[in-house]
Amino acid sequence: MVYNSFTIPVTIFYIGNGFAHLYYALKLKKKFPQDHNFTNSFLISILWIIAGVIYPLFFIRDTSQARYFQGLAFQIICIYAPLLIFFILYCQYQFVLKRKPQLRENRTIDKFIEQFTLLDTKNLNNRKTALKTDVHRKAFHLLPAAVIIFLWLFAVYIWEDIWHGDEFWGISGEEYGIFLILTVGYTGIIIFAALDYIRLSHIFNRGNIYHLLPTCISNTLGKTLKKNEIYEFTRPVALVLSLIPTLFLPFGLFTATALIATLGDGAASIFGLKFGKIHIPKSSNKTLIGYIAGFLASFGISVVVLWLFEQKSFTISQIFIIGFVGALIFLIIDILNLKIDDNILNPIFCGYLMALITMVI
Repeated sequence: MVYNSFTIPVTIFYIGNGFAHLYYALKLKKKFPQDHNFTNSFLISILWIIAGVIYPLFFIRDTSQARYFQGLAFQIICIYAPLLIFFILYCQYQFVLKRKPQLRENRTIDKFIEQFTLLDTKNLNNRKTALKTDVHRKAFHLLPAAVIIFLWLFAVYIWEDIWHGDEFWGISGEEYGIFLILTVGYTGIIIFAALDYIRLSHIFNRGNIYHLLPTCISNTLGKTLKKNEIYEFTRPVALVLSLIPTLFLPFGLFTATALIATLGDGAASIFGLKFGKIHIPKSSNKTLIGYIAGFLASFGISVVVLWLFEQKSFTISQIFIIGFVGALIFLIIDILNLKIDDNILNPIFCGYLMALITMVI
């Protein structure tokens, strides 16, 4: 672990955002008691704080080379990302809203809900449209996991093995991969959180800056949110925050966890919408084919990923057992259909229970 002038500010920044999220959650609970899931928001606040506290633990060396990358990460996460958000807001105000003041009247939460309701009605009446919307949602959720995996592969197999960057910079490809994942991941969380702060600012009478949210982003959110998520924090933030504690696991287990939470969930949802006819329970929108697709996708993904990245650590039979456990945990969470967001539950429980099973097989 490395606590220094570069890692501690990130910790403080994230803990501060955790309390900011909690403040928003309390306001949302008070204003929309029937529509806001306070339990989810509270857990997300806790995950913010955990992400801040464990950030320095990811760095194992405090050399001059390591400090360079730690300093660069600090600048990107705590300085450049917030400046980018402020710059976008300034441009929206100065060059868009001032020139087209009528946009301010159209950029309101009421208008957003009106447009969202129209799209939601289309989804209810047209299964094909609903499927297309769900594909957009799942692709949006898959993006963080895909980026994380790409960054690791780039760092270990290109930056180190081909470019020999480890010889010049004095850090291994795995250390560089952790730096890339942490920097991109923590920065992405900040940017998505800022969009949430803006989108949900309608809860404040004087601090409402919803009109500064760019139209393209508002339209994208309309295609990726569910009805019960309008007064919630966006799911990708919860997903990435939940994945951060699992980054301590071997990379194969971490990757399997990330893909179970995204591709496994996506397969369950998309196959359920496309082919599902038997609902379990009958009053639920969950279907038997969805459960089966999610389980098989999670199992298959886990086996392939563990074989690719951990074949030196586990035998093929052990890989099948670990993959089965991960898929089974995913299935149980899916069947229970708890009020807690599965983007929070899947990474933590699938990841650490798969890690636990590696200790006993």
